[in-house]
Amino acid sequence: MSEAAVVVAHDPVWRRVRTEAEAIAKREPALAGFVYATVLDQTSLEETIAERVANRLQDPQLHATHIRNAFHDALDDDPTLADVFRADILAVFDRDAACERIIEPILYFKGFQSLAAHRVAHSLWTRGHRDFALLMQSRASAELQVDIHPAVPMGRGIFIDHATGVVIGATARLGNDVSLLQGVTLGGTGKEKGDRHPKIASGVLVGAGAKILGNFEIGACSRVAAGSVVLSAVPPNVTVAGVPAKIVGSAGCREPSRSMDQILADLAEV
Repeated sequence: MSEAAVVVAHDPVWRRVRTEAEAIAKREPALAGFVYATVLDQTSLEETIAERVANRLQDPQLHATHIRNAFHDALDDDPTLADVFRADILAVFDRDAACERIIEPILYFKGFQSLAAHRVAHSLWTRGHRDFALLMQSRASAELQVDIHPAVPMGRGIFIDHATGVVIGATARLGNDVSLLQGVTLGGTGKEKGDRHPKIASGVLVGAGAKILGNFEIGACSRVAAGSVVLSAVPPNVTVAGVPAKIVGSAGCREPSRSMDQILADLAEV
C-alpha cells in the first residue's frame, strides 16, 4: 500500500472528503478540473485546505505559493492544528442544516475558509511575522468579508455561519465550540489601548448581527440573541437579548452553540 493510501485509510475525514470529491467530479464534469486540483491531486486534508484558501486569497501582492508555505509552516510549528481543522469542519457539518457533505465547508463556505486563514495568520502573528499576518487578514477581509485580527486566539470546533460582516478585535478571545452568525462584532468601545475586547467562553452561541463591545466575558454555554448589543459581562448558561442586552432567561439547553436554537419563546426566567 502506498504512503498516500495509508494516510487515506487512517484518516476518516480525509477519506470521506476524497469520496465526496470523486462523486462531484463524476456528476459535474465541468467542475472536475477544480475538484482534482483542489482535492484529488492533494496528498492530505491539510494540503487541500491550504490549496483552497491560497487560491481564494491570492492576489498580485500575495502569491498562492506563499500562502501554501504559511500553512505548512504553521502545521510544522503546531501539528495539533491538523486536528483543529478537522474539528472546525465537523462543527460546520454538525451545526449547519444546509451542510450535507463534509467537503462543502472546504470548497464553498467562506466561514470555514476565513477561519482556516485566520488560524494560519494567528500562527504567523505569534511567530513574529506580523506584516505577513496582517496581509493575510487584509486579503481575508477583502475576499471573504470576515475581519479577524490575527492576534486573536481561538479554541477548536468554531463555527462561523454565513460569515459576512463578522468583525473580531485584536484582544478578543474565543473558547472551544463557539458559534457565530453573520454580522457579529466582538469590538471595543472607543480608542482605549490594551485589553479592550470581549472574551467568549466555550459553548456560546452569538446570533446574527449581535454586537458585543468591551473587555468582559460572555459566560460558558450562554446565548446572545440576534441584534443584541451587549455592554457588560454575561454569566454562564443564560440568554441575553435587547439593546442594551439583558438576561431574559436560561440558555435553553446545555450547549447552545451546538443546538443552534435561536428561538426565545417560552424561556424560563432566571
